[in-house]
Amino acid sequence: MRLTPREELARRTSRFQKLLRQQGIDGAVIVQNADLFYFAGTIQRSHLFVPAEGKPLLLVKKSFARAREESALEDVVPLEASRELPGALAARGYGPFSRLGFELDVLPANDYFRYQKMFPDVKIVDISPLVRTVRAVKSAYELELMRNAAALNQLMFSRARELLREGMTEVELAGRLEAFYRCNGHQGCVRTRSFNMEVVYGHLLSGESCFAPGFLESPTGGEGLGPAFPQGAGRKVIRRNEPVLIDYVGVLDGYLVDQSRVFCLGRLPDRLVRAHRVALEIQELLKEKGRPGAMCSELYELAVNVAEKNGLREHFMGCPEPVAFVGHGIGIELDELPVIARGYNAPLEEGMVVALEPKFVFPEGAVGIENTFVVTRRGLEVLTIFEEDIIYV
Repeated sequence: MRLTPREELARRTSRFQKLLRQQGIDGAVIVQNADLFYFAGTIQRSHLFVPAEGKPLLLVKKSFARAREESALEDVVPLEASRELPGALAARGYGPFSRLGFELDVLPANDYFRYQKMFPDVKIVDISPLVRTVRAVKSAYELELMRNAAALNQLMFSRARELLREGMTEVELAGRLEAFYRCNGHQGCVRTRSFNMEVVYGHLLSGESCFAPGFLESPTGGEGLGPAFPQGAGRKVIRRNEPVLIDYVGVLDGYLVDQSRVFCLGRLPDRLVRAHRVALEIQELLKEKGRPGAMCSELYELAVNVAEKNGLREHFMGCPEPVAFVGHGIGIELDELPVIARGYNAPLEEGMVVALEPKFVFPEGAVGIENTFVVTRRGLEVLTIFEEDIIYV
């Protein structure tokens, strides 16, 4: 069992507390699983209180024993019920409060009203942007875990080459690859932050399935198995001379990498081969330009310009309903900051991790590339390794 080291938790907390002080916030109450894992090293049902100054306090409802085992925090105490939170904080010398922060981007409205009743004289403010800012820059420890996840993906794509056969269905191939994932340590859960953004392992699509639109903010959708979960692999039979797009999220020890490759039994039509080469050209351009200080919106426009120059704008990042990004942050959740997107006017910072996914979608299938990169002073350094040309089987 891989446990987050105490020094790592302390560094994260210190960076977060600095932002709390800058915003004049007395402390933060963290309850969402991904943020609990990041700041406390456990997702046992808890309230993590992070004061603007001083040591954090983890108050655990269930399971206290596991939280004590999993978290390296010094102060881990039981909490019988949420309503006891104000008294538990006061008993340990925290308060009175003027401004308390909660994760208002993910906190259900009913819980917000409940916490407001618990702290009637306190102004509740949103600390989600601060949390996401801290989480956007990865430490050496986090990058090690993401490299391990990338190594798992390398094994998975090698397995895909061995398993792909004409006549099998998308969901059959997906099931075999996902079983391989699980047997090799994949946690089986891909965490996302956005409301109703549901993902299992990712998308495995072939031929015209790639053209099926979907609700997900993604360049591809897929038929899925029905309207209850209308995305990803379906019952379509995989044929020769069509693209098989495998866009999967590898996860180990809580950390994610996002990667896609295009396979084919036979040969692809020339226009798909050419579009794939343009996707690789976009990736190489953004790898060189993606240095600290580069504006995310400008990187997106560079990608769009290359697609337009090659006469492929209408197919770029989805067709007929394209998305307005070409990359996204990733870490504990699939949709972290930054976003390489239209109108996202924020600079890259050293240590940020982004998944770049220039893709082109046509009625007969999709091509393109996705890799996960870390921002360095020399540009984007790739974490996910596997051959990038179309993989003919």
